[in-house]
Amino acid sequence: MIKLLEKLGQDPQRSLTLFLRGLGLFVIGILFVALGYFHHHLWQVIGIIIVALACFLAAWGYLGIFANRWLNIIYRTQISKNSRKQT
Repeated sequence: MIKLLEKLGQDPQRSLTLFLRGLGLFVIGILFVALGYFHHHLWQVIGIIIVALACFLAAWGYLGIFANRWLNIIYRTQISKNSRKQT
């Protein structure tokens, strides 16, 4: 479990970048859906595909951010437990 968290949370700046790109793509996808509401329905299909990709990208980025923070909490509790044992 720790190895998986280390792999996912190894680069929090990259994870934040992925999350923000996913968020931006989500907004673009919603704009396409709105455009399709007023014009041709195929714009909505394109928008839904973009929204799906954006949700995946944002979720992957958020998972990396969450893994990094969770790993930091685990390391802090291990350090505090080790320091209590030594005294």
